[in-house]
Amino acid sequence: MRDENSILYVQTSDQPERQYSPLVLAQTAKAMDINPKLYYLGLGLKILLPGAAEKIKLGSFPSVGEMLKKTLDMGIEIYVCEASKQMLGWEKVELIPGVKIVGAATLNDLALEAGATMWF
Repeated sequence: MRDENSILYVQTSDQPERQYSPLVLAQTAKAMDINPKLYYLGLGLKILLPGAAEKIKLGSFPSVGEMLKKTLDMGIEIYVCEASKQMLGWEKVELIPGVKIVGAATLNDLALEAGATMWF
């Protein structure tokens, strides 16, 4: 069922300067009573390795690790593509606590259900 009051933010990159936008936008959406969800796939998963996001801090923003923690603390769901974990050879690799490992079909379902999608 389509939820016109929802936005799906998809993170495909591990580039430091591309990490903040989906997190800031998801937190802002939540504050606006919009239902945000984040989905990480491909190289974006590298940011979710324990300790990786804490090493990224740009400008006056908090670290990406702090931003991820705040996002999860706000109740915003973060999904991670299982196929991307396999692609990276990470079948046994643990990611940060709180993320949900899901199948690739979940991205299609989330995109169809969202009122809008944004890709980073």
